[in-house]
Amino acid sequence: MKSRIHTDQAPAAVGPYSQGVRVGDTVYVAMQLPIDPASGQLVTGDVAAQTAQVMRNIAAILQAAGASWADVVKTTVYLADIGDFAAMNAVYAGFVGDVPPARAALAARDLPRGAAVAMDALAVLEG
Repeated sequence: MKSRIHTDQAPAAVGPYSQGVRVGDTVYVAMQLPIDPASGQLVTGDVAAQTAQVMRNIAAILQAAGASWADVVKTTVYLADIGDFAAMNAVYAGFVGDVPPARAALAARDLPRGAAVAMDALAVLEG
């Protein structure tokens, strides 16, 4: 059975999608932008600051689903400039722990709201 995941600690969905969806022991987190959930505004700063906000937004959705970054098995990172990979990666490493998830990272032209980075995630909860 599919259930919607929602938290006020992450940016609200602005279209016909959920922040996250749980199906059994699997949690799918929608692509997150570096938006401060309190203000609804894109965070200012470089790709490192934006990556940290994206990671916090994903963490909040995971927590609402009863999960954490330790449960994440796959992420996809979208960068407006692939030259920002190293800076994004340094921040990312601080969130994912000793067994990092599988990951794809790619350049994506024209991310929403002019963001430098966005990310989605897939987590599996162990019974």
